[in-house]
Amino acid sequence: MILPIVGYGHSVLRVKTKDIDETYPNLKQLIEDMFETMYKANGIGLAAPQINLPISVLVIDADPLKENYPEGEGFKKAMINPEILELYGEDESFEEGCLSLPGINENVVRKNKVRVRYFDEDFNEYEQELFGIQARIFQHEFDHLNGKVFTDRLSNIKRAFLKKKLNDIANNKVRPAYKMVK
Repeated sequence: MILPIVGYGHSVLRVKTKDIDETYPNLKQLIEDMFETMYKANGIGLAAPQINLPISVLVIDADPLKENYPEGEGFKKAMINPEILELYGEDESFEEGCLSLPGINENVVRKNKVRVRYFDEDFNEYEQELFGIQARIFQHEFDHLNGKVFTDRLSNIKRAFLKKKLNDIANNKVRPAYKMVK
C-alpha cells in the first residue's frame, strides 16, 4: 500500500524516534509498504517519520544509482533500530534531496564511511561497514530518525535562501507527483 509522505513542517519530522521490537504489529507489511511508497515517489531511501511513524525504521535501495555509484548495486535494506558505531573517512559534498522536501536539492557534507549496527525485518542483528553512496543514503535517513532533515546541515545563509521554499512546503503549497500530507 502506498502511504502518504509527510512534508517539511510536520512535527513528526522533528521527533527522536523510538526503538521497536519483534512484537511491533504488522512490521513486515509496514516495510513492504515503505518500499512501495519510496518507489512510487522515485526515492532511494525512506524513514518511518516520513510516513508519520515515530519509530526507528528505514528502508534504502541504492540500486538505481549503480551506474554512477557501483557500490549501490544490490544495496537494498530495511534497517530497524539502526545505530552509528563510527563515522570516518573523508568529508564529501554531494547534492541531496528529500521526499519530505520536494523541489529542494542542496550540497551536504558528510563522511564517506560509516560503521552501523541494525536489525533486519526478521530481527537478525548486523554490523556493517557502509561506504560511498551507501553511507550517504544511510546518514540522510538516519538523520530522520533523530528529528533532522538535510537542510539542518546547511549554513544559516543557505537556509535563509531556502526559507520561502521551505515555508511553501510547510504550508502545503507544493504539489509533488506523490501523495503528501502536511
